[in-house]
Amino acid sequence: MQSLARLFHLDVETTARLFEILNFAIIILAILIPLYKFFPKLLRGRAQALKHDIEAARKMTEEAKARMSAVEEKLSKFDQEIAAIRAQVEADGKNDEQRIKSSIEEETSRIVAAAEQEIAAAAAHAQRGLRSFAADLAIEQASRQLVLTPDTDRALIAEFMKETANGGKN
Repeated sequence: MQSLARLFHLDVETTARLFEILNFAIIILAILIPLYKFFPKLLRGRAQALKHDIEAARKMTEEAKARMSAVEEKLSKFDQEIAAIRAQVEADGKNDEQRIKSSIEEETSRIVAAAEQEIAAAAAHAQRGLRSFAADLAIEQASRQLVLTPDTDRALIAEFMKETANGGKN
């Protein structure tokens, strides 16, 4: 350093500083020149990648919006479908209620008809029983009032025979 400082007619300290600056400049240039060639390519590639990513994000956003509108449309149709299903269920319920009422009315009329038949049968049976009872009672009463003696019995048989011989004419 001292010999170079004498050669340049400078102080040793100044010469050392000057060489430090010169070394620093050489190192900077050795780094900056390749960076100057490489950095724009890097920036362009990064810009292209960002542009591509932005475009892909834009497409994905549009697709998501399209899917969202389709889902919203389906949801709006669900309200209509739910209303239609509700109306159908109510109509079915009314139809079932009407059908049940008519079957109840039919069953009621069948039960009433069966009850009327049972009542008529019971009344007929009671009338027959009552007639039988009345006949028994009349026979019993007649038998109490009728006194049949052997003479009366012979007279009745004779009268019967006479009527039979005449051909049953009175």
